[in-house]
Amino acid sequence: MSTESLLERAAAVLAGAQETDARERPAESARTVWDELRAADALPPLDTDPAALVALVCEAGYRGTPAPLGETLLAARPLLAAAGLTVPDGPLTVASGPLDARFTHVDTGSRVGPLGARGTDDALRVSGTLHRVPWARAADAVAVLTEGPSGGPVLLLLEAAECRRAEGTNLAGEPRDDLVLTDVAVPAERVRRVPAALVREAQWRAGLARAALIAGAARRCVELTVAHTTSRVQFGRPLSHFQAVKQEEAKLVEEAALIAAAVEAAAAALADPGTAADPDTAEFAACVAAAQASASVAEITRIAHQLHGAIGFTELSPLHLATTRMWSWRDEDGSEHAWFRRIGRRVVEGGSDRLWPQVTGVGGDPSR
Repeated sequence: MSTESLLERAAAVLAGAQETDARERPAESARTVWDELRAADALPPLDTDPAALVALVCEAGYRGTPAPLGETLLAARPLLAAAGLTVPDGPLTVASGPLDARFTHVDTGSRVGPLGARGTDDALRVSGTLHRVPWARAADAVAVLTEGPSGGPVLLLLEAAECRRAEGTNLAGEPRDDLVLTDVAVPAERVRRVPAALVREAQWRAGLARAALIAGAARRCVELTVAHTTSRVQFGRPLSHFQAVKQEEAKLVEEAALIAAAVEAAAAALADPGTAADPDTAEFAACVAAAQASASVAEITRIAHQLHGAIGFTELSPLHLATTRMWSWRDEDGSEHAWFRRIGRRVVEGGSDRLWPQVTGVGGDPSR
């Protein structure tokens, strides 16, 4: 099966899964999307080209798909695979935060303690609350990063039945649930100590997932706005014929193109075989994509709503469904300010020799 044919089938499923009532039954909507993807043999396998996965998440953002595709395909699955944990087949999500994690028997030789140790414990006892977990009520399992009892980060795979939910939503009505854990025994086979690099990867992967969703929603805003200004007539001619409207539309297209270019560059870096040897390249590109996507949301939504007028603010307007998601996504997993600070630190730490290639995207001596 070619990647192209798989993506075509997946895109067809997503096109039919647009639901304006998803905020009333998000868990059922997400499960329906997943079942339809599975029935169409359109669920990407683990070894799918990362660039294709990014493209699919962009499509989900464009369609407003009510399912955790970004969380599953770009964050949870690759993190679990990198940690050596079994990757479930169903919808997944990711979370991080401080939890009370302890051994049943305090023993420095616990199996779930330091790497290479042996002992009698076969589970980690976990308590605490994970806040605003995306699509938690629709996920079969949650990949959780937290501090382990022996120091250092651990990755846990929590099953849905092990958590008590306090349901909530973001501005767009997408699930953002608190998960309450009360002395949950997580078996050792679902616990891994992980390096700090994997924690950083979890952060930039989450940012890239949000950027890809925003890129798709931005494309939707452009299409809806151009269609509206072309068909809407004022003072005897279409809105699109007014110079002021043309200028605003040009700005709208420009901002959407900036996001698309940044996300495509990040996808290319992620898919580059050399990324395994130099993961910093993918991290830097993902941070840039996340920063650009978040920074462009304000201008895109302003122009789109200004040119639509009051009709764009109605609850079931396609534009309203796109922009409320963008407003929510831009701050989740870090605002543009957080991402720009991260980029700045990377540039400073890299020294002057790496500045030119990072700014221009090409290597070589800048004086030539």
